[in-house]
Amino acid sequence: MKDLKKLLKFTKGYGLMYSIGIVSIILSQGITLLNPLVIRTTIDSIIGDSIIENHYVMYFLNLLGGRTNLRENLWIVGLIIIFITILRGIFLYLKNTMSSKSAESIAENVKNQLYDHIQKLPYEYHVSAETGELIQRCTSDVDTIRRFLAIQLMEVVGSTFMLIFTVSIMLNLSPRMAMISISVLPITFSFAYIFFRKVKKDFTASDEAEARLSTTLQENLTGIRVVKAFAREKYEIDNFDKKNIDHRDLTTKLIMNLATYWSISDFISFFQIGLVMVYGSYLAVKGDISLGTLVAFTSYIGMLVWPVRQMGRTLTDMGKAFVSLKRIDEILMEPIEVLVENGQEPIISGNIEFNNVYFEYEKNNPVLKDFTLKINQGETIAFIGPTGSGKSSLVHLLPRLYEYSNGNITLDGIELNKIDKHWIRKNVGLVLQEPFLYAKTIKENIKLANPSYTDKKVFDAAKTASIHDDINSFEDKYETMVGERGVSLSGGQKQRMAIARTIINDCPIVVFDDSLSAVDTSTDISIREALISRKNKSTTIIISHRISTVAGADMIYVLDKGRIIQSGKHKDLIEEEGLYKRVYTIQSSYEDAM
Repeated sequence: MKDLKKLLKFTKGYGLMYSIGIVSIILSQGITLLNPLVIRTTIDSIIGDSIIENHYVMYFLNLLGGRTNLRENLWIVGLIIIFITILRGIFLYLKNTMSSKSAESIAENVKNQLYDHIQKLPYEYHVSAETGELIQRCTSDVDTIRRFLAIQLMEVVGSTFMLIFTVSIMLNLSPRMAMISISVLPITFSFAYIFFRKVKKDFTASDEAEARLSTTLQENLTGIRVVKAFAREKYEIDNFDKKNIDHRDLTTKLIMNLATYWSISDFISFFQIGLVMVYGSYLAVKGDISLGTLVAFTSYIGMLVWPVRQMGRTLTDMGKAFVSLKRIDEILMEPIEVLVENGQEPIISGNIEFNNVYFEYEKNNPVLKDFTLKINQGETIAFIGPTGSGKSSLVHLLPRLYEYSNGNITLDGIELNKIDKHWIRKNVGLVLQEPFLYAKTIKENIKLANPSYTDKKVFDAAKTASIHDDINSFEDKYETMVGERGVSLSGGQKQRMAIARTIINDCPIVVFDDSLSAVDTSTDISIREALISRKNKSTTIIISHRISTVAGADMIYVLDKGRIIQSGKHKDLIEEEGLYKRVYTIQSSYEDAM
């Protein structure tokens, strides 16, 4: 019931349309039950001479000219059956139309909710989330719910009311025959329920295997160039084949279980139909029931047995839908990142101060410990240090991609946590080590943050990033389409595009997280000189492993294990024994050897 409530919450806004579909299926099931009654009355009281005890039936027959007239004009009965069939068809059309339209709209609503929610999830969530898994939940799982709402849930409602209506009519016609007719139903339903509980695990395993398969496919399509470069085609094919076989085996197991269920439920259903026909024929021969009643029961037993039998399939589909619902709900239950927190939106100049900052990804495993540092407006400072020393973690705290646990960080004297995240990220430009470009034109990529930027502003940003000449060498210049993830550009061009995309925003604070590693030394120098010469110079933070990149900074800080172990200008640090001098010596020797 709890899962059903979660499912029905997605119908918000489409409840009336969906309710019309439910009412239509109920009415169509009720109308379906009239045909056997018409045939029974025709056999027993129109063709035959049985007394009609129901006053409403007698009144209706008199309206049609009486029993004698109908006996001579049986085509009227045929027209009544046709009319009932047409009426049932109209309600079925309404049911199918309303349920399908509302289910499609609900699926659209769920996809929009998921996409909106995923966009708002924190950076930390996306670092660990698998893209293929998310795609699976946003597509296949949503479609499972759509099908359940459009088809299976309607069948549950229709079958339930068909069962209630049919049993009521049967009891009214012949209690003894009714008891025989429903005698096997508890067994059928119990079997269906037990099967539903068992097969739910198989559905989950099959779904998860499909998600792993989707993840493998997504990773390989995204990294196909790496696969080609390392001649890993056979390994990746074997890996995909293994995941595919796993998915096949789990799905085959599920299908075999379904086949077992259908076989056994078919046997039970046909046994019950046979039982009713044999016992009904016996009673009819004895004269305990009329021939018309036997014919009616023969029709009703099919209406009774098959919905109960189908209930097993519907319950398994319900189980699959609830599994999908749980997977979707796991995403929607993840707490979103509140960007606009009704905090302050101060004018940020670029003065940054870290005071005894403590930060950890895992409990009791700090990345930064009592980190203290002051950076003045307009300064260019650089961080260098071994992998895992806390360089990137430090600058990820500035735009509040992560939250520090102790100490404080201030921008122009204002506590970072008191400033809206959205405002901070508009004022702190972050150029990541692995730039991501969209499959748009070069101009659209550079203007990503604000499409209203003028062409002159785009050109100036490109010149500062030393990418302007490269762009003009392309046939379509700034209208050149960038392939998916920037595949048509070199690594250095992608990094410079990302730099242009960031500095065009004129942020008072700009962070380069090892984002100059793919450009050559001369281009590196050109970019840094252009940044320094800009008007309203930003506070610039550079993270790099390359000494030549950090050498021109106003101040260089060497980090190790979350602490500053050296600081100073380049000319001073190369004279001081320590990590910086060792790195400088190694890199200088390598460059001389080249």
